Amino acid sequence: MTYPPQHHQDNNINHMIDVIKTYPLATVISVKDNQPFITHLPLIYEDNKLIGHIDITNPQAELLKDNKEVTLIFSGPDCYISPSIYTTEQLPTWNYIKVHLKGTVKANNNENDLKQSLINMTEYLEAPNHKFILKAEHPRLDKNLSYIEMFEITINHWEGKFKLSQDKQPQDIEAARMELIRANQKSIRDFLKTIF
Repeated sequence: MTYPPQHHQDNNINHMIDVIKTYPLATVISVKDNQPFITHLPLIYEDNKLIGHIDITNPQAELLKDNKEVTLIFSGPDCYISPSIYTTEQLPTWNYIKVHLKGTVKANNNENDLKQSLINMTEYLEAPNHKFILKAEHPRLDKNLSYIEMFEITINHWEGKFKLSQDKQPQDIEAARMELIRANQKSIRDFLKTIF
């Protein structure tokens, strides 16, 4: 685990797992012939591995097997922090939570494992209300299995980047926390109004 300067040294693997579980959409990066391939996929953390699925027509699918190396980025909340929110004099900054992982990936070609994994992922993502339950006998599930590949990533390197005004006084840390919540709620609402 490495933490760049000014990043909280107490953020251990458990904190990074919390980020992965709360924000499971990963940026998945593979490299072939010096060309990066990037896909955004939800990944589920299980027993120090990440489980995911990819459309077989995605060019990156060929790179998510055979113990190839992969880099992952999970993104938590982030926002600009204005000095106006602090009780002490500060400069502007940007607070964020990121988790960078490196690992090796292998494909799992077992159709039963794929089917169960899709059911498990849906159950996880539907929590806590479970308004939809994907059942093994769902008619579209079997029809689509041949278009999806399952893969498992073994994590070899963890890097947490938690920049959350930790070096400030307690009242300023709390102000930054509240600004992160407020700014994310407002920016999401305002942005979504502009695009649909």
